[in-house]
Amino acid sequence: MGSADAPPWEPVPEELDDVITATAAAALHGLLDADGPPPGTRDPLPPLWHWLAFLPAAPQRDLGADGHPRQGGFLPPTRLPRRMFAGGRIEISGAVTVDERVHRSSLVSSVTEKSGRSGDLVFVEITHGLSAGGRPAITEVQDLVYRGGGGAAAAAQAALSGSAPDLDGWAWRRELSTDPTLLFRFSALTYNAHRIHYDRAYATGVEGYPGLVVHGPLQAVALAELCRRHVGDRQVVSFVFRARRPAFDGAPLRLRGRLIDDDHVELVALDGAGQPTMTAQAALRPESS
Repeated sequence: MGSADAPPWEPVPEELDDVITATAAAALHGLLDADGPPPGTRDPLPPLWHWLAFLPAAPQRDLGADGHPRQGGFLPPTRLPRRMFAGGRIEISGAVTVDERVHRSSLVSSVTEKSGRSGDLVFVEITHGLSAGGRPAITEVQDLVYRGGGGAAAAAQAALSGSAPDLDGWAWRRELSTDPTLLFRFSALTYNAHRIHYDRAYATGVEGYPGLVVHGPLQAVALAELCRRHVGDRQVVSFVFRARRPAFDGAPLRLRGRLIDDDHVELVALDGAGQPTMTAQAALRPESS
C-alpha cells in the first residue's frame, strides 16, 4: 500500500454521533420526487436514508485533487489514486427516526490487494454499526475499490464487472434522471466533493470518463425507493447492492424490480444502452412475523 518509509497503517475505530433532521429528509424526498409528504419528526426513515447522517467533515486543506479526503487517516494509504464505491450489504434491525440522535461505530474491517484485468486494485471493506436512541438499528458493510489512473471507464467497468442479470420480466419500472442538476444536488446533500459527479472538465479530461458519473449511492437509494413504492408497509430487513459498470449523465437510468418470492426482491438499474449499472436484492420481513 503506502510508501515503504511511512509508518505502518493500522485501522482505528471511529465513533460519531449525529441527527438526521426533518430538513435533510425533506430535501432528499424532493430530490427523489418521492410520493406523499416527507418524513417528519419521529417518523421512521426509508431504507438507506441513514446516509443523510455522518457526512464527511474533512477540512478543505485535507482534500485531494479529486475532492476526496486524502488517504492515510481513517482509510488506508494506497499508491492507487482512483476510488470507487463498489457496493454494500445492509442489515436493518430497527428504525432510525427523523430528529433522533444516531450513534455510529466504524472500522476498516479488511484491506485486500489484487491484480485484475484493469491492473492493480485495492479492495477496502468498512463496517458500520448504527444505533438510534440507544437501540441497535443498522449494520452496514461498504466496499470501496482503489485503482490506477489510466483508462478510467474501461478500468472501472473491469473492476466492477460480474454476471449480468436476466433483463426480462420486470414488473416494477421507473426512470431516474441523470441530469447535472440532480447529480449536483445529491453531491451537495451528501457533502460528496468527488469531482467526477459535478466537474465535467475534471471527469472527462483528468479521469477519462465520457461524462459526469452518476453516484453509486444515488443509484442504490433510487432502487430502494422503487422497492418501497411496491411493497406497501412490508419492512425491508436487508439490502445488498453491487455496482456493475459506471453510469453517466445524459439518458435517464431505467430502474427495474420484481418480487422473486414472497419475501425477496430483485432490482436493477440500466443505462441508455440497456446495460446494468447496479444490481440489488432486498429481503422483506415475513408477513407472519
